[in-house]
Amino acid sequence: MDLSIVVPLINEDESLPELCSWIESVVTQNGFSYEVILVDDGSTDNSWDFIEKKGRENANFKGIKFQRNYGKSAALNEGFKASKGDVIITMDADMQDSPDEIPELYRMIRHEGFDMVSGWKKKRYDNALTKNLPSKLFNAAARWSSGIQLHDFNCGLKSYRRKVVKSIEVYGEMHRYIPILAKWSGFRKIGEKVVEHRPRKYGVTKFGWQRFVNGFLDLATIMFLGKFGKRPMQFFGLLGTLFFIIGFVSSAYLIAAKFVTEDFSLTNRPSFYIALTTMIIGMQLFLTGFIAELVTRNAPERNSYLIEARSGMQL
Repeated sequence: MDLSIVVPLINEDESLPELCSWIESVVTQNGFSYEVILVDDGSTDNSWDFIEKKGRENANFKGIKFQRNYGKSAALNEGFKASKGDVIITMDADMQDSPDEIPELYRMIRHEGFDMVSGWKKKRYDNALTKNLPSKLFNAAARWSSGIQLHDFNCGLKSYRRKVVKSIEVYGEMHRYIPILAKWSGFRKIGEKVVEHRPRKYGVTKFGWQRFVNGFLDLATIMFLGKFGKRPMQFFGLLGTLFFIIGFVSSAYLIAAKFVTEDFSLTNRPSFYIALTTMIIGMQLFLTGFIAELVTRNAPERNSYLIEARSGMQL
């Protein structure tokens, strides 16, 4: 199968008929063998009724329905697991992503050799304060921390080589940082394409300020797991050792000063208590590293690694 199109959605019964008709027209004109996976993230409107109806009309349209709302990342993760195409394209269901971008996104994966291509909504129609400003902050933080020079990490319109989506797990709010997950999984050829951003035609935005905070927390999680997920002692142990040494040296200096100077009082000096606290924090961080190592060593996937190819071996 050439193409899988994964569309996460919640309460989009107004936009789905037009979106599905448009997708169907584009893929038919380009002669793709395809499937469209519509993931209903706990809709309370008639979205699922339409998905079932569309599936009866065209077997290429398939649906997954969550019992409740889990979020966009969960919807994408389930869509990725179900996808069978050589190229996987994701897009939002609110009609702000144009299906006309599908052929070029497909071509960049199949013929230019990209592992994934992220859309860039260079001209946006969102509210500047509630969406554009948070988006700029997210993108700047993601570029700085990951080294991936994309303008729009959060664009829902992306295309992937099949192996990419089968190698990553998306949860929380991590759909914003799929390029980073892909990079940590060893996929380095990440491209970008300017795509059309259309004004919202149906419904209301699902964006909230809570996602703004959660997005930064998930970014910190990704960066930590990517670097220290299989060796947490190297992070906590290093910090713990530094804190302990600083506290120990400071305490030793103050204690030595006590013996040299007769009127020197340790208990009246805040620096002494700060030094002791620093030593305690250092020991706690060190013990955290040990505990994290024990958890990691006993995890079922502790020795699970992504292997690209084998030669001359039978499994």
